[in-house]
Amino acid sequence: MSVKPLNPLDVSWLMVESRETPMHVGGLISFSLPDDAPADFLRQMLAEFRACSEIAAPWNHRLRRPGLKGLRPAWEEEAVIDLEHHVRLSALPQPGGERELGQLIARLHSQPLDLSRPPWECEFIEGLEGHRFALYIKMHHSLIDGISGMKLLVRSMSADREASRRLPPFFAVGFPVRLRQRREAPVPTAAQVVNGLIEATRDQLSNLPDIVRAFSSMVGSARNTSESLAIPFDTPASLINGRIKQPRRFATQQFSIDRLRQVAESAGATLNDVVLAICGAALRRFLDEIGGLPEKSLTAGIPVSVRPKDDEGAGNAITFIISTLGTDIEAPLERLEAIRNATRRAKEHVLTLPRKAMMQYTMVLMAPYMLSLLTGMGGRTRPMFNVTISNVPGPERPLFFRGARLEAAYPVSLVTHGQALNITCQSYAGILAFGFTGCRDTLPHMQRIATYTGEALTELESALRPPKPTQRRAPARTTAAKSTGKSGKAAPARKAAAKKSVSKARAPGKAPARRKPRP
Repeated sequence: MSVKPLNPLDVSWLMVESRETPMHVGGLISFSLPDDAPADFLRQMLAEFRACSEIAAPWNHRLRRPGLKGLRPAWEEEAVIDLEHHVRLSALPQPGGERELGQLIARLHSQPLDLSRPPWECEFIEGLEGHRFALYIKMHHSLIDGISGMKLLVRSMSADREASRRLPPFFAVGFPVRLRQRREAPVPTAAQVVNGLIEATRDQLSNLPDIVRAFSSMVGSARNTSESLAIPFDTPASLINGRIKQPRRFATQQFSIDRLRQVAESAGATLNDVVLAICGAALRRFLDEIGGLPEKSLTAGIPVSVRPKDDEGAGNAITFIISTLGTDIEAPLERLEAIRNATRRAKEHVLTLPRKAMMQYTMVLMAPYMLSLLTGMGGRTRPMFNVTISNVPGPERPLFFRGARLEAAYPVSLVTHGQALNITCQSYAGILAFGFTGCRDTLPHMQRIATYTGEALTELESALRPPKPTQRRAPARTTAAKSTGKSGKAAPARKAAAKKSVSKARAPGKAPARRKPRP
């Protein structure tokens, strides 16, 4: 049985696990039923999933707690998996709308995973309006991050509808062959282990100068008020940054990627900048309505993938950048410009680090946040940043599974003490789907934030739209004739009177005052 130790970032997700803050992420995937689908289509597929005997990595990984001989937790492969526990069925009262679906997902996402089993679950959901069904899949964040999870799910589908009818369940599709061969390498000898530890220590020490230089630059930015680099903890406290409870809320929104990209190109920004801008506008309006808008702008923590393009492994390979959300700015274009400058500067800062130093940099950066959760201080002190906003890339072409077309994939993320709201979006076939996950007690009307992002995008489009040219009107001759009289001599007399009145208004001996140029 192979054993795979967890990297330090994955271990941290296990360390901060609690009943109020379960550390799992998920996805709501909606499908349209095939035209020829029988009445029991979904129940047949459920039975086939439960009867599957092949479980691929990482879906067969179970957490093995370290004993006296272990230094950190590790994954081991589970030979027998109870799929009736992992694969379940829920039904909405027909016809189930988006509101009822969101309420079900919120309830399912509130429940922690059983860490004595492989930490994932799949829920079949029937009864959706519009001849649809959905799958809700959740997995522990220590097992898989959003990007690698999406890659695994995409690999289990097909761009060909007919070919998709013969596909196995997603958990029977694992890593490519070359990755399996890499994991099945022979057990190293004692000498190889010692040499490996020495080499790893040497690499850690060689990265120290780069990490020290990166944090020194961050400290220097804090002292320079004109610097646009946003830094940790330089953010106001708000109602979304307190203690949370277990129940969750979930809301969705989606936009055409072409629409978002058109706004980005018109403003000279990136698509991610536009996402941050509409989220910032929505949060500004939401907090202002309930009297909780801070004078200083909220900030967002943005996960950035540092996984090489040819690496399709599980685990986490991310770092964080921080950006303003411009919630202190009323004008939409000024808000977008502030965000554009902040994200550009943050990316430049991260790119100064070599890739091999990225894990250590991320651990040092996130250590205060993780420590606040471990010590129970999360939600009681100033937050590192106010909200997490991330964008997970997905497939660009339509996909099918068992003849059913994938319609949308909404991320369902995690929230913690001090972070009562998470906004994650995912691209698919020209659509960017947003998932808003929040604490039920902290955000009683969270769906308004999703609605306000749509209105914020429309506002941005209006601000970028060039003004319509005004038509020049012909001189109103009849009006002029009336004002001058029949003789036409009244106008010169009025000019002379105006000139005389102006000369009287000036102080004697002084030149006429000049207008100050406008900035």
